[in-house]
Amino acid sequence: MRLSLIWQEATTGLRRNVSMVISVILVTFISLTFVGTAVLLQMQIGEMKNYWYDRAQVAVYLCTADSPTETCTAGAATDDQKASITSQLEGETLAPFIDEFYFEDHQLAYENFQKQFEGNELASLVVPEQLNETYWVNLVDPSQSEVLVEAFSATPGVEEVTDQRQYLDAIFQVLSVASYTAIGIAGLMLVAAVLLIATTIRLSAYSRRKEIGIMRLVGASNRFIQTPFILEGVFSAVIGSILAGAAVIGIVHYFITGYLAPRMPFVNFVNISDAFVVVPVLILVGMVLAAFSANFAIKRYLKI
Repeated sequence: MRLSLIWQEATTGLRRNVSMVISVILVTFISLTFVGTAVLLQMQIGEMKNYWYDRAQVAVYLCTADSPTETCTAGAATDDQKASITSQLEGETLAPFIDEFYFEDHQLAYENFQKQFEGNELASLVVPEQLNETYWVNLVDPSQSEVLVEAFSATPGVEEVTDQRQYLDAIFQVLSVASYTAIGIAGLMLVAAVLLIATTIRLSAYSRRKEIGIMRLVGASNRFIQTPFILEGVFSAVIGSILAGAAVIGIVHYFITGYLAPRMPFVNFVNISDAFVVVPVLILVGMVLAAFSANFAIKRYLKI
């Protein structure tokens, strides 16, 4: 009987403050959608790092006739210099670090350049001799690229040694900034949700001040009085959390799995199973914040 009475009090409060309840639902929905998106973005960054870092190559660019570096004062790399570099890559010192490598000559570099910049005016201005011949090296452990940089940075015939991970780091930094921005916006929205829930509970308590006075007179405990108000806040937040979870699943299903994945098959995207991992977290966060803010608000109102 006490449980039915508590639930009756909670539903009464929800009916009296419909507009505020809808506001709580919407604010919670928007803020937790940002939270879920940020979490998925961090998961996506992790997936991409695991995929691309393992495939990142080290490029040993050889000198061309126009290379300005000190190791290229004699002009384009000679056959003897190429043979020396090949022997170093195959030698006992570097071989344990190298998974495989291949050589890209001027003509192959030119063909790849034309494919990459097809339709660009720049493609018609370049001749094969202007492009660096390159040794592309896959390492057993991509994090050990410094071994190749140290081995070839001062080698005659080598213009530059580049670890492709430095380009990936720039991309991942941009994605991380976007993720942290989403987290920041979500944090502000969650603060707004907490304040809105607290305000809603205080208004609900004020509208039922006579009932609360009667409850106190007949000896109702503080917990019995507080519980309906806490349920009001939790109910509103849970609805918003469920909507946020549905939005996250929809984003993954329609935008990532349905749109991006078929167009970018070389990227390992997050999937529906990842989204279903995030949804319970969103619901739990919504419930905890709502319970905390509602409990705080009603205690302040009742001065207990």
